Amino acid sequence: MREYIVQKGDTLHRVASAFKLSADTLIADNPWAATQPYLICGQLLYIRPSTDRKYVIQPGENASQIAKQFGVELDELRLANSRLAEHDFVEGKIIIIPDDHQDQIVRLRGEYSYEDLKEDLEALTHKYPFIEVGSIGTSVMGKDIPYIRIGQGTRKIHANASVHANEWLTTPCLLRFIEQYAQGINGSGELAGNSQWVYAGSPMKLMEHTSLWVVPMVNPDGVELVQQGILPTHPLYHELRKWNEGRADYRGWKANIRGVDLNDQFPAYWEEEVRRRGKTGPSRRDYAGPTPLSEPESKALADLTEREQFDMVLSIHSQGQEIYWNYRDLEPKESRDWALQLAAATGYRAVKLGGSDAGYKDWFIQRFGKPGFTVEVGLGVNPLPMRDYDDIAAEVGMLMATVLSW
Repeated sequence: MREYIVQKGDTLHRVASAFKLSADTLIADNPWAATQPYLICGQLLYIRPSTDRKYVIQPGENASQIAKQFGVELDELRLANSRLAEHDFVEGKIIIIPDDHQDQIVRLRGEYSYEDLKEDLEALTHKYPFIEVGSIGTSVMGKDIPYIRIGQGTRKIHANASVHANEWLTTPCLLRFIEQYAQGINGSGELAGNSQWVYAGSPMKLMEHTSLWVVPMVNPDGVELVQQGILPTHPLYHELRKWNEGRADYRGWKANIRGVDLNDQFPAYWEEEVRRRGKTGPSRRDYAGPTPLSEPESKALADLTEREQFDMVLSIHSQGQEIYWNYRDLEPKESRDWALQLAAATGYRAVKLGGSDAGYKDWFIQRFGKPGFTVEVGLGVNPLPMRDYDDIAAEVGMLMATVLSW
C-alpha cells in the first residue's frame, strides 16, 4: 500500500474517488477514519492499489456492443484500452470498462464542493461560450456567489440551490441540468432529444425566448462547513462550536457561517417567522437573523431578483419530494396549475403550505405577485446520500425542462 497525506479540503469520499476506491474500502484500510467526523490535514491514509472494472469479451461481441451494454461512449472504451486495436476486441480478451459518464463535466468526485463548482463553471464556459458566468455578491467569508445565465430572451426564469448548507446535493443536480441544456443548444450528443425536452421543446428555441438565471450555491461558507468541519484556526471556531451545541460534526448545519438560516431572511412577515421559530441567537438552523436581509448571501439574492424582475422563480431544497406553490393567498391563480404540471413531470406532490413565512419564495410572491416555488427534492435525511444523485438529478432535469416550457 502507498501512503497519502491528507490535504485541506479532503474528505473520505473525495480521496476514495481520486484513487478509484470506495469509501468503505478506504475505511477498511484506515478504520480510525470512521471514528472521527472529518479528516484532519496531515493525517496519513493507507491507499491500496485501485481495481479497475474489467470484463471478459463474450462470443460474438464487438466494442460497440460492449460500450452500449455498460452505458459508456465507444470512444471512452477505446481510450481506456488504448493498446487494443479494433480487431483485438475478440472473445476471451480482458478489457477495462471506464467509469460511467467520464465525458460529463458535472459529476460527483466525493461531496460536491465550492471548489468543484468553480472548476465545473470554468469548464462549462470554455466548452459552451454562450454560457455567461458572474457573481451576485460575496459570502460572509468573502467567497464569490456565482450565477449562470443562458439565453437573452425577454422571459426571465430563476432557480437557486444550496440555500441551506446541508442540502449541498441540490447544487450538482441543478448544474447537471445546465450542462444538459447547453449540450442541447450546442447540438452535441443526444441530450437534445432526451425525454425531458418533450416537455420543453427545442433547447435552441428556448434560449432565444428565455433568459435562465441560476445561482447554484447560495451558501458556500455553510456548504464548506458541513463537508469539511472547521479547525481551531478558523476565525469563528469557538462561536461555531457553541452554536452547534458542542458538536464537532456539522452535517446537521443548515445556516450560513454566522448561524443565520438564509431561507428565513426575507421581508415577508419576517417578524411572524421569528416569533414562530423562537430562536433569539445564532444556531445551526431556524435563526432568522437580527433583521431581514442582514446576511450578504440573502441580500445578494434579493438584489439580483429586484434588478432582473424574474417572471418565475424556483428555490431547490431537500428533502420530501414536494412542491410548495402558495403564500398567504397572494400567489397568482396559475400557480396551482403550474405546480400540478411540475408534480406530474417529477412524481412529486404539489402541496399548499401554511404556517411558514420569510422564505425566498414567500417574499417573491408577495413582492412581485408572480409564480414562485420551493421544491423539496429527494427523500431521507440531509445531507442526502450521494448514491441518490443520479435519480434526483434526473428529477431536477424534468422539473427545469417543464418550467422552461412555460
